[in-house]
Amino acid sequence: MSATDAQLNSDWDAIVIGSGMGGLVTATQLAAKGAQVLVLERYLIPGGSAGYFERNGYRFDVGASMIFGFGEEGTTNLLTRALAAVNMKMETLPDPVQIHYHLPNDLEVKVHRDYEKFLQELSDRFPHEKQGIRRFYDECWQIFNCLNAMELLSLEEPRYLTRVFFQHPFACLGLVKYLPQNVGDIARRHISDPELLKFIDMECYCWSVVPASQTPAINGGMVFSDRHYGGINYPKGGVGQIAQKLADGLEKAGSRIEYKARVTEIIIENNKAVGVKLANGKEYRAQRIVSNATRWDTFEKLLPKVNMPKSEQKWQNRYQKSPSFLSIHLGVQADLLPPDTECHHILLENWDNMTDEQGTIFVSIPTLLDPSLAPEGCHIIHTFTPSWISEWQNLSPSEYEAKKEQAAAQLIQRLEAIFPGIEAKLDYQEIGTPRTHRRFLGRDDGTYGPIPQRKLLGLLGMPFNRTAIKNLYCVGDSTFPGQGLNAVAFSGFACAHRIKVDLGL
Repeated sequence: MSATDAQLNSDWDAIVIGSGMGGLVTATQLAAKGAQVLVLERYLIPGGSAGYFERNGYRFDVGASMIFGFGEEGTTNLLTRALAAVNMKMETLPDPVQIHYHLPNDLEVKVHRDYEKFLQELSDRFPHEKQGIRRFYDECWQIFNCLNAMELLSLEEPRYLTRVFFQHPFACLGLVKYLPQNVGDIARRHISDPELLKFIDMECYCWSVVPASQTPAINGGMVFSDRHYGGINYPKGGVGQIAQKLADGLEKAGSRIEYKARVTEIIIENNKAVGVKLANGKEYRAQRIVSNATRWDTFEKLLPKVNMPKSEQKWQNRYQKSPSFLSIHLGVQADLLPPDTECHHILLENWDNMTDEQGTIFVSIPTLLDPSLAPEGCHIIHTFTPSWISEWQNLSPSEYEAKKEQAAAQLIQRLEAIFPGIEAKLDYQEIGTPRTHRRFLGRDDGTYGPIPQRKLLGLLGMPFNRTAIKNLYCVGDSTFPGQGLNAVAFSGFACAHRIKVDLGL
């Protein structure tokens, strides 16, 4: 059915529920091809966990500020390509170091943008594993080079798969080889030092929220290589500007985004998704419905849980919700930070606590790259640590506030190891819990996506964009290839491609 025919039967060609990065990329890719797309966002601004908020002269990123996908070459620069599709562009600021690790046993490592410099620094700490270190990270490059050789679109579309196989047969065969593998499988082929293997676990955990044994090799190959290829690049004006630019481009392309529009139901007729209903009772109809909500929200709240497809039940048996985060957004006096301070840090005092509640601490200081985000003479230190919503339930308002203050004080005390004297230099503080994330992001239990319940075969257990319900698609971190801004952008490209073929665009 053509887009014109679709308009005769529905208000829109496609409705996208949620303006997270996956939803926005889906919408803008469709709009760029002439589709009429409506994005419905429950909050006041776009972006979801890639959004922002402003307080007392500070512009805080909701989530992390370690951004992949803004390179200028290859095919894995998905954010650059997404913006270009709707004639938008962003100025970005290169980060020379992805992460400065502060780990047990005084293990201090900087992941330099320069690949050889990073390998040398890690080899200096583990000289007996010098060859293994190179072999491991070089094998990750093999995966990345396979991905970077082809246009990343829908693996559910046979004509695309046929075309890309004939164009890049060796790259395709390489990816097939790694699809069932995890990063830990590769690491243990090359490395035997227990502490170095724990470091590889942390290299995975800091973005996948699981150790190397549960992190898909495809994702690891992308992250461990693109940080040296396209690099980590911070968007000038803050991470929230990415979503805002995409939203602007969407509307300039003739589609629409509606805010304060909370979808409460996906309308099903004759076993097909045909529209959505809002909290205010308003209904919209479309040829295709796309949920950028988590799969838990989609199949347990927007649809009747009792009618959950068997494929979704199987998926929930394989995956569980990742933790949410306890976040503290701090404004500090600028003289707290030495001149050689890096933008991103990971702090862990005991290896046994890496995956525990509030075990690992993540730190972003985006004002080292873009000072305009804070008042003059100040910096932002965004600190967050994994936390389960169960830790924050069944509390009275006063108990909840007291627990927030206590948890923030403990985090700040731990930050003294990196930033001595931080407490005396505080200018502003705001605390967010899993309940905060659930409330403002509309994500079940405040989760940041799925993680395996046990060791699985790489990415083979991840669902794609189509669902068991006709005309209903899912996009975002609950779909292939999983969590991370560039990963959900990949999901958005794939989802839009599949829908374009289905609509005959």
